[in-house]
Amino acid sequence: VQLQASGGGVVQAGGSLRVSCAASGGTFTTYTVGWFRRTPGKDREFLAAITWSSESTYYADSVKGRFTLSRDNAKNTVYLQMNSLDSEDTAVYYCAVRPSWYSVSSYSKDYSYWGQGTLVTVSS
Repeated sequence: VQLQASGGGVVQAGGSLRVSCAASGGTFTTYTVGWFRRTPGKDREFLAAITWSSESTYYADSVKGRFTLSRDNAKNTVYLQMNSLDSEDTAVYYCAVRPSWYSVSSYSKDYSYWGQGTLVTVSS
């Protein structure tokens, strides 16, 4: 499966942005989708994950209450709505997929396919 992350850009602190992850070349509904981000000098950070049925979503403490996941399986797309952004959220954001028969994971090594990343810059 191929993943295409998009929607990144420059936003002012306190603002909102929605990034998307579109999948092709596979049966999207059989995957759990996770979002991660990376800043220079740091490991990839888990943000959130959503199961194929959207029945379960999981969020890292750093984004809980500010970020919201949703998915549209008909469009093979997952959305990450990000609110109340601050400079600490500046990073390259990646989506990744993991087969749905495995439990949701916050470890990047557990995800099989990755998108190319989209840059989010929060200006103060």
